[in-house]
Amino acid sequence: MKRYLIIFTGRVQGVGFRYFAYNLAKDSGLTGYVRNLMNGNVEVEVQGDDEVITKFLKAILKGNGFIKVMDYSIKEIPLKHPEKNFGILG
Repeated sequence: MKRYLIIFTGRVQGVGFRYFAYNLAKDSGLTGYVRNLMNGNVEVEVQGDDEVITKFLKAILKGNGFIKVMDYSIKEIPLKHPEKNFGILG
């Protein structure tokens, strides 16, 4: 079990990014949240099995036809227990 903070840059606001990430995470059994940042980036905290998170990240980078991730940063952060859901903040 791992938790990561991921910041996505590019065309990531106004293109359904948060709902795309929410549905991917929910379908994968991941927890955490997604939210827009004031600078136009999107922040995701995601927690779960490392292999599942890798698949989640690959799907996000592939996008939904509107999303275009230009870059991202990722760092491991402490686990949050008990966390049961993935949510959309803001």
